[in-house]
Amino acid sequence: QVQLVESGGGLVQPGGSLRLSCAASLSFFSAYTMGWYRQSPGKQRELVADITSTGSTNYADSVKGRFTITRDNAKKTVYLQMNNLKPDDTAVYYCKKDRPGPEYWGQGTQVTVSS
Repeated sequence: QVQLVESGGGLVQPGGSLRLSCAASLSFFSAYTMGWYRQSPGKQRELVADITSTGSTNYADSVKGRFTITRDNAKKTVYLQMNNLKPDDTAVYYCKKDRPGPEYWGQGTQVTVSS
């Protein structure tokens, strides 16, 4: 059974930083594209960033230059370093196992940016 467990969310002031982690119980973790998505109330879930098996990354325009996605294949973990956080970054952040094969989602972790 595949499990994706996010951690690292919380309350932070504007301009602050957080690092999210997603620990995966996946065989062949290194072969998969992994992504971070977010959803705020009343909005659709959107891609924040993803990283391929070869380490290529892709970011939403709204987070470019502020967020960094990385992976540690030995630990089967993907990270999202979030700097210079803004109130608009407030959302539930989800980890996703992407291609190849079926998609899996984590349960999400809340990030709140507020003074």
